[in-house]
Amino acid sequence: MILLTIPIFYPVAVGLGYDPICFGVITPPVGINVYIIKGVATDVPLVTIFRGILPFLMADIVSVMLLLFVPQIALFLPSIIRY
Repeated sequence: MILLTIPIFYPVAVGLGYDPICFGVITPPVGINVYIIKGVATDVPLVTIFRGILPFLMADIVSVMLLLFVPQIALFLPSIIRY
């Protein structure tokens, strides 16, 4: 899914001024993982799975917002390793 959507969203994100490294850090594949779990645990309703991941999804949303508003967090280590 990421391979299909990156060619579309990457130019838009860079055109809006986001750093490419920061954009790569903030793309978590949460939805795909939920449906994989549903395929493995067929007896568990999808609503239960979404309720179970809600705290982790909120943590992802908070971390994405933090990285969007303070991109230096994601760019700190690459700036040190520059060759």
